[in-house]
Amino acid sequence: MSVNLAAGPPAEPWHAALAQERYGLLAGELDRVRAAATAWRTGMAGLLAALVGFGLVKGRTDIGQLAPPWPVVTGVLLLAAAVAGGAGALWLLRAAHGRPAVSPLAPSLPGVLADHLAAGTALRDLRRGVAATLACAALLVAAVATTWYGPGKDGPRLRVQQPGSVLCGSVVGVDRGRLTLRTEAGQVTVELGQALTVQPVERCP
Repeated sequence: MSVNLAAGPPAEPWHAALAQERYGLLAGELDRVRAAATAWRTGMAGLLAALVGFGLVKGRTDIGQLAPPWPVVTGVLLLAAAVAGGAGALWLLRAAHGRPAVSPLAPSLPGVLADHLAAGTALRDLRRGVAATLACAALLVAAVATTWYGPGKDGPRLRVQQPGSVLCGSVVGVDRGRLTLRTEAGQVTVELGQALTVQPVERCP
């Protein structure tokens, strides 16, 4: 009786079960990543829509009401938010649906290996898309904050010359022939009937 020692020991059943389980995980990896990307895309879109709506309701509608240079700062923040949001949307769409491509004529990789590589690419796009979308949200919040807390543009300034003095400041209001100005010394009320000249100026000396 002879024994074939070169054949080696038979494969244990748990090895086969483990290999089959790993194959199943790899086979469904791409679908799981794309399903997660679709969920993240929907959530990020809802977050940005809520932020935009909140900013339109609560913020100033005209950034021209801000004092310089805050309109420029707000514009730069909004531009950066648009760029980050566009990049994030592109990455999330690529993660959820893949990149547009045609099937190559050359021999391709086995199906499971090709899906694994595509899942890795989709996961990278998902992470980039989430990061870019969160950056877009932060930039939108910063832009809305500048419209809330940025200093407003001063009202028209008037130079009022009256006997013995000259006053200059922004107009607070006019009531019954009395003009109230906000000057460096505080609010001053001037009788318009006693004023010699009233001139609009861009800034007070």
